[in-house]
Amino acid sequence: MDIIHRALEFEQRPMKFVTTSDRILASREVKSLILSLNEIYKQNKDQQIMEIMKRLTAIKQKIEKRLKGFKVPAA
Repeated sequence: MDIIHRALEFEQRPMKFVTTSDRILASREVKSLILSLNEIYKQNKDQQIMEIMKRLTAIKQKIEKRLKGFKVPAA
């Protein structure tokens, strides 16, 4: 259950990733946490684990969006 505690701790961190390398490291960490939680979820089918994974996925999507940058629409 250490994975769950790490996931909850990551979720509570302030999301101030100043540099690109900070964002990359955070993205990799949250991806690792989600995959680890998924392995636990496959065994238990615990709905709380699914909710944690959903929240972490939302955080990961925000980080990924920031990494990719904003696309300028063609004129």
